[in-house]
Amino acid sequence: MNKKLVVGLAAAAIAVFVIAWAAAPVLAAQALIRAAKDGDADRIEQLVDFPALRESLKDELTAELAAHMRRDPRLAENSLGGLGMMLAPMLLSGAIDATVTPEVVAQMVTTAEAPDPAVRDRPEPGDEADSDDIHQSWGYRDLNAFAVTLTDRDHPDQRLALILERRGLFSWKLAAVDIQTGAGA
Repeated sequence: MNKKLVVGLAAAAIAVFVIAWAAAPVLAAQALIRAAKDGDADRIEQLVDFPALRESLKDELTAELAAHMRRDPRLAENSLGGLGMMLAPMLLSGAIDATVTPEVVAQMVTTAEAPDPAVRDRPEPGDEADSDDIHQSWGYRDLNAFAVTLTDRDHPDQRLALILERRGLFSWKLAAVDIQTGAGA
């Protein structure tokens, strides 16, 4: 009887550990979404790895710009288009470093749109479009990456995936984004 009790308790402890380990990114993502909807900048700062997020945004927006330039024949044939492609990453880098803040993260979460570094005026957290129009899908990308994919019901071909990465055993932070557009992707 004693041996069965010990084995049962050990199995229960392992089950609780696995459930907590698997549920941790869901809880972190829900906390991020709640903080974004509430406009809680301090909580967003705790849930986001800003240096990693900024690097991810630079990569994603540079790739989007390059794809746009390849699709536009006027830019592809123009020698200034090539110069623009060389300068764009540098300009984007500075703009993203200056503009990606907790308020911008809140805007991304509530609108399902990547930030536009050219836009300086940001709406207040309560001013966004109805966040009920944002569809969320959740899932692991691998053991250390969890994605919350946001889709505005008005633009179903455009998705913004918020990638949370594991930081320790049970801690997760928003560290990257994946911008998916239907046009030419």
